[in-house]
Parts: sequence; C-alpha cells; structure tokens
Amino acid sequence: MTEDRWSISATRTREAARSAAMIDAAYHCLDERDVLVVYDKATLQKAIDLFRSVAPSLVFTHAPKDYMMDHEMVSLLARAASFVYGAPNVSTLPRLEHSTIPHLYYCDPIEGIDPLGNEVTPTTHIDVSDQMQRKSEMLACHASQREWLRAHHGMDEYLESMRRHAARRGQQAGVAAAEAFVQHRGHAYPRNDLLAELFPL
Repeated sequence: MTEDRWSISATRTREAARSAAMIDAAYHCLDERDVLVVYDKATLQKAIDLFRSVAPSLVFTHAPKDYMMDHEMVSLLARAASFVYGAPNVSTLPRLEHSTIPHLYYCDPIEGIDPLGNEVTPTTHIDVSDQMQRKSEMLACHASQREWLRAHHGMDEYLESMRRHAARRGQQAGVAAAEAFVQHRGHAYPRNDLLAELFPL
C-alpha cells in the first residue's frame, strides 16, 4: 500500500528469511510478484527445479480454493511440481536418489472457508498449543503486513486472527490450539496420513 513493488518485494523477502531462520529452516524464493503469479511453463519450471534440488518428502501448500488467486496458483504449482519433479528429463538439475512423490497437504485458507464461504473440512488436525508463542513470533517477523493491518484495524489483527483461528481449530480437535490440513490423496500420492502419525492427538 505504501511502497513500490520492488521495495516491498525486497522487504518481504527479508521478513520471510528472518522468520524461517527462527526455526533454522532454509528459505527459497521463486521471485514471482504479488498478484501476478501465474501457472505457466516458466513459473512451473522454476517450481520443478526447486523441488528437484530439495527432493521433499513432505509438502505444505496453499488451499486449492482461497481468497487470493496468487494462493490458488501456488497451490497448482506445488501440486504439479510435487508430482513430476522426480521424472528424469523434466529438469536439467541432477535427480537426487530419494526423489519420489511426497506427502502433500493443503493448509487452511483464511478463516477456514473457501471463496464461496463454505467451511473447509480438514483431514488432519495438529496440536500446536505448545508452539503458539513461537508461531506468533515467526508471524510477527512479517512486519510490513503486520504494521499495515495494525494501522488499518486499530489492533494487532494479523496476530489476533491467527490466534482465533488456531483456537477454533483446536476446539474441533479437543486441544487449546491446532492447525488443520487437507491431505492430497489422488493417484500416485501417499495415502497414509503422515502428519497424524508424526503428531498424534
């Protein structure tokens, strides 16, 4: 709202890297611009190449239906890249030995509803009660969005809405706070619920 696209892009890249560093995670950026993310050959190739270099066994992406089209495009790109990145000739990057179709999960859309206002029914809830402080600190790293929303709403809505949603999903799962996911179980994808196995309620 206040910076040009190049300035805010640099700011948000730094913020994302800072958030990832809090849990010793590597941060990668495909360098696509807000509201201009598309599912096309060039962008898909960048996604495939990233997957090729990482060879993930577990992938989280945006919900297929979300309030913002960028999120829907990212969901499609992640789904396509996860399915095909291990094919020998799809990328010029070396194929890592353990490349295989990973477990794929869609994160909650904002407020847990699709663009038509329908409630999303999760396949999996994860108890994050003990991680809410860290989750809040990581989210607060995205100060460019937090400060604008705080000025616009007159309160720290960016964090408060996250806490409200975590509490609502937690109530559904019988815990203080939870995150909810929908597992992609289509042809060739793993169908066992890896998250539920790793983090049983």
